[in-house]
Amino acid sequence: MTTTLPERTQASDHVEPREVSRTSTGSDAVFAGGARAVGASVLVITGSVGVFLGYQGYPTLKRYGLDFFTETQWLPDDDVIGIAAVLVGTFVVGITAMVMAFPLALGTALYISEYAPARLKPTLISLVDLMAAVPSVIYGLWGALLIMPHAADLAIWMDRYFGWIPIFDVVGGNPEAPVPTLARYGFSSFCAAIAVAMMVLPMACAVMRQVFSQTPQGEKEAALALGATTWGMIRSVVLPFGRGGIIGGTMLATGRALGETIAVVLILSPEFLLKFRPFEQGGNTISALIASRFNEASSSQLSALLAAGFVLFLITLGINTLAAVIVNRSRSGAETD
Repeated sequence: MTTTLPERTQASDHVEPREVSRTSTGSDAVFAGGARAVGASVLVITGSVGVFLGYQGYPTLKRYGLDFFTETQWLPDDDVIGIAAVLVGTFVVGITAMVMAFPLALGTALYISEYAPARLKPTLISLVDLMAAVPSVIYGLWGALLIMPHAADLAIWMDRYFGWIPIFDVVGGNPEAPVPTLARYGFSSFCAAIAVAMMVLPMACAVMRQVFSQTPQGEKEAALALGATTWGMIRSVVLPFGRGGIIGGTMLATGRALGETIAVVLILSPEFLLKFRPFEQGGNTISALIASRFNEASSSQLSALLAAGFVLFLITLGINTLAAVIVNRSRSGAETD
């Protein structure tokens, strides 16, 4: 018995693929429009802040010119204004804070992502994120009342054994005295940096942990199957994969560390001198200068403060933008090949 296949209809000879529209419809269109609106509003707000600071600070920049960036003293009554000292102090506090925060953030992120038991991870993540919710004034009081005496003792020890290195030297301090003058070792950039480090640690840890969690599971299992220990797998797979996240998270935290205010105001003794010795009393930052002088500033002084804020805005914006680019370009395994 034979069967014959039905003849193909004429319509079937002209079947073409259906075109899929890329235009969002319904809820997708609403979500896309909302996302664009939020992104545009962020750009508008950031741009308006920069324009406002630049416009308000222009009279000061026009009057003092480059001297505004090279002068160390801030004496508005004597018509002497400059941000050289506070600009250096800003980087001293920020870099010192990151020296302490980076290893803590990296170690915490690696422990949560690779070592912590599964049932403990949510709790640890919540605790680290909770640190970011603590007000900065609390960190400032914690640093000033609890940490500063111990930090001063550490500064005395560093001055005693490593004072021959300029960065650890404390001018006017005598670590060999029977009772060292604690005032020379307290209220320093080092003490302020401890509080700032605890404030920026959650941000750096969150970025690193998120990138580490995206490491391809197959590459990790392959390393373990070849006989690597857990640390060997982390060193050969996780860290190369998360290199961009490590750098980006560190830079994002650095941008925030440069702008911390209240904790620095409560701890750091204001001083307008160019110094690169974090263990020595005194110093200042741009944000602390603005916070401490804003209420009593005249119109011309307010313009100078806003000009200093504009400089800090540009610095943090540049650092955060570069960090975002590095994080977005972080890979998925190229460094582990």
